[in-house]
Amino acid sequence: MQKLTLGCALIALTTLGLGGGALMAQSPPSAATPAPTTATTPAPTPAPATPAAPPRETVTGDLGAQARTSIVITGFATPDAVATPAGNTSALGIQIADVISADLERSGLYAPLGPGGLRLVPMTEVTAPRFDNWRPTGAESLVQGFVRADAAGNLTVGCYLYDMALGSELARNGFVVQPRDWRRAAHRCADAIYSRLSGEAPFFDSRIAYIAETGPKDARIKRLAIMDSDGANHRFITTGQSLAITPRYSPDYRYIAYVSYLGDRVRVYIYDVEGASQRAVYESSNPTFAPRWSPDGRFLLFSMSVAGNTDIYRIPVEGGTPRRLTDNPGIDVGGSFSPDGTRIVFESDRSGGQQIYVMNADGSSQQRISFGGGRYATPEWSPRGDLIAFTRISGNFRIGVMTPSGGGERLLTDDWQDEAPTWAPNGRLVQFFRTSRGRDGRSQIFQVDLTGVNLRRIPTPVDGSDPAWGPILP
Repeated sequence: MQKLTLGCALIALTTLGLGGGALMAQSPPSAATPAPTTATTPAPTPAPATPAAPPRETVTGDLGAQARTSIVITGFATPDAVATPAGNTSALGIQIADVISADLERSGLYAPLGPGGLRLVPMTEVTAPRFDNWRPTGAESLVQGFVRADAAGNLTVGCYLYDMALGSELARNGFVVQPRDWRRAAHRCADAIYSRLSGEAPFFDSRIAYIAETGPKDARIKRLAIMDSDGANHRFITTGQSLAITPRYSPDYRYIAYVSYLGDRVRVYIYDVEGASQRAVYESSNPTFAPRWSPDGRFLLFSMSVAGNTDIYRIPVEGGTPRRLTDNPGIDVGGSFSPDGTRIVFESDRSGGQQIYVMNADGSSQQRISFGGGRYATPEWSPRGDLIAFTRISGNFRIGVMTPSGGGERLLTDDWQDEAPTWAPNGRLVQFFRTSRGRDGRSQIFQVDLTGVNLRRIPTPVDGSDPAWGPILP
């Protein structure tokens, strides 16, 4: 077995020993089980003031409109209670199961039962479940697993998904991680379960960049920050000496592009997530904002105001002279590439009010696609390519989606001020920030699924705006 010093690796559970013996022989995983991958990016060190496990947020909306699948999740067993830098393995077994439960609940598709209130499962039952003990719950699926420390100081986490009615195994996955990365192993388990049961791509093992806001509204300090998809492992990236806005992850997750204002200097930066360093791609004295990556990671789009006219520009990530893609008396902002890189969606007020337009990647064939009541802003193309998310402004600010041709428009939220949508890696959820009423109104990050029913707040230690949901971690 390859020894890893960072990240987590998917391993074949049939090769893992349990205690002094081996795992019981099992049928091979279903063909729908995700293919093995290797994760090598370390999880960020949690800020001291932020708890490792964020509180669960309550679902809002009428859940009767969306039936959820019941699933039992037991605390993960351990062959020996061993102390690790992250805690005792017996306690970690409960914590890992709790993260999996919270992830699946947050998806809006599942109603997990456990691990709290359930009996602890011994190692002998991990691969030989006592289905009759759990069938009275009425749950359709069962999740069990184990956590074990090895002599090298790593943790091995194994998770198993079973069909309760058939009494058969649906999937198995294993991960070797450093103790500090135990939450990543839990997210990867939840991703495997979610993908096997829903048939959708995963999204739990991902991170969010956002703008952390403190101070009074008229003197706001805005810092770049990152956290796990559930709000855990939070850390600040910039100090707040300059104003940071509009972050976005690169397609390979290695970098974050954002804009920094310091006095009359405006810079587009690329921050190296792993190397904890940054470099300026472009500097200007003109108002500049909203950098967005091309799908191949070679270019950035950004908006810049020159002589009172705001247009969309493209620049290589190495820097150089920007190329202007729009040239209109109106204000053109917020470019976002389609997943195949052939088109760009943006907003423009050339028709008299903010509306959504699409154009080819070279700036040609610009055409309007939004025709509903009110104004439209902050469009972003779904990673699946099937939808465009936006902010609709008509009395209040609401998050909505439409097809790339402008059809099928539907609104997902209904509050006073919801804006700046960003897509989950699988294109099935949207995050945004919500500002409450009043002069001291707080800005908080929320997410909603495409039904508009499953609405949840993502906890942050301070006010948050401009979320940017990154891809699945490598």
